[in-house]
Amino acid sequence: MMTLQQLDMSILLWIQEHLRIAALTPFWKVITFLGNGGWFWLVAAAVLLIPKKTRRVGITALLSITIGFLITNVLLKNIVARPRPFDAYTEIIPLITRPTDFSFPSGHTCASFACALVFFRMLPKKYGVPAVVLAGMVAFSRLYLGVHYPGDVLGGFLVAAFASTLAYHLMQAYQKKAKEQSEGLSHKWKRE
Repeated sequence: MMTLQQLDMSILLWIQEHLRIAALTPFWKVITFLGNGGWFWLVAAAVLLIPKKTRRVGITALLSITIGFLITNVLLKNIVARPRPFDAYTEIIPLITRPTDFSFPSGHTCASFACALVFFRMLPKKYGVPAVVLAGMVAFSRLYLGVHYPGDVLGGFLVAAFASTLAYHLMQAYQKKAKEQSEGLSHKWKRE
């Protein structure tokens, strides 16, 4: 029976051998660049802070990215300490500068989906669906470029799903409490 490591490696080799096309490599490098440090998603969330109508979405997305970052980059990467594919297997040829941090889970994938899943849940689908598609493209770019295993990407997605759900529920709880306090003050003023 194939181990998870062997499965991860065989999928990555298959992508490298069958899906890499020289003409598409610059495109996937640009896509992966959008996930570098989560900058694109942080900017998108920050822009949503400006209009009052979308401020709660921006706050929730920033909270989600922060939770995801803490779990992925501060905790899991250092606990698991999984070497990058190109460090473990000379057959894997990275197409970008070799990242020096650990491989599991994928920070690009986590940041992208942490934000995109909030957008999907809280914005109209015409914005949420493209955000999720772009996050999926960022995740795939990490495999295409040879810097993550499929398991790293899956791990990043799962952390992002948790982070976005937690951030959403924290925002809901905050709004409920704020509404209750507001209603309590208005009742108090009416009595006086």
